[in-house]
Formats: sequence, C-alpha cells, structure tokens
Amino acid sequence: MRIAISVETNNGLDSAVAHHFGRCPYFAIVDLADRDVEAVEVIDNPFYEGHQPGQVPGFINEQKADVMLSGGMGGRAIQFFQQFDIEAATGATGSVREALERYLGGELSGAAPCKESVEHGHGNEHDHHH
Repeated sequence: MRIAISVETNNGLDSAVAHHFGRCPYFAIVDLADRDVEAVEVIDNPFYEGHQPGQVPGFINEQKADVMLSGGMGGRAIQFFQQFDIEAATGATGSVREALERYLGGELSGAAPCKESVEHGHGNEHDHHH
C-alpha cells in the first residue's frame, strides 16, 4: 500500500503533517508492507505556489498512491481523489509517523463516513457524570 501525506517539512517520517493538503510544500510518499514502512520519499509539491482544483489529486495519482492523508481538504478535492480511486483521509496531525500509526489503528477514517463507526457506536456511558 502506498500512502501520500501532505507535509510542511522534508524530514522523512518525522516530517510535520500539513493542515491543508494542497497548500503544502512537500508530500511524503510512504510504501507499506502490511504495517511496516518499507520506504519513505519526500517530494516537492509542484503546485505549492498556486494550484487549480484537480491538479494535486492528479499529481498524487501519478505517484500511484492508494491513500491521501491530510489535516483537511475540501469536498471538491475529496471528489477528485474518489475519481482516481484514492482514499482521502483527513484529521492527520503531528508527524508522518504519528499520522501513519493513527491511520493504521483506524483512527483516521476516510473523508466520507465509514460504516463501522456507525455500527459499533461510541457508547454514552461516560456522559452521565453529575
């Protein structure tokens, strides 16, 4: 599995995740075998200075990524990624390593709601403190 992550710094797994997927100077491209990191490559975002809708998803698609992790992205971007059959997941923070661990742990779901979270529900037992 290949995961692309929007990042602010060029520092491998310690790169800081960018809050907005299009306005970041770099992308980290991480190859995973099961849960193990096989390779990490940080590449320049060619559209950093100004991007048109669809350009960045197209670029990520060219990198053969399966998943795009970011702090956040707009609905149009999510639609572009879906057209390329790339899973867009938002809510990533911290370092690339932290974002990967949270994604693999199921904490960063796709930008569209996933069925599991609805079925399992998060119980309200903690809401009854007086």
